[in-house]
Amino acid sequence: MKVLSLKVPEQLDRKLSAVVKRRGMRKSVVVREALQRYVDESREIRKGSFLDLAGDLVGCVKDAPADLSSNPKHLDDYGR
Repeated sequence: MKVLSLKVPEQLDRKLSAVVKRRGMRKSVVVREALQRYVDESREIRKGSFLDLAGDLVGCVKDAPADLSSNPKHLDDYGR
């Protein structure tokens, strides 16, 4: 197994120590589990295209012009 050293803020170390005490595990095991969970969840978030993730929002604006996203004239007064 590779070795990883890191610095953590005091408050995070206190929270980590409380978890370690409650679960009766070593800090390295708890940190490894948390890091593995973070990496797994980060990978899942990236699955699918933007359209796959936001597809339910397509066409959700009522009474909008059909060319709202492609016609620059709709931005003429934007921000004024």
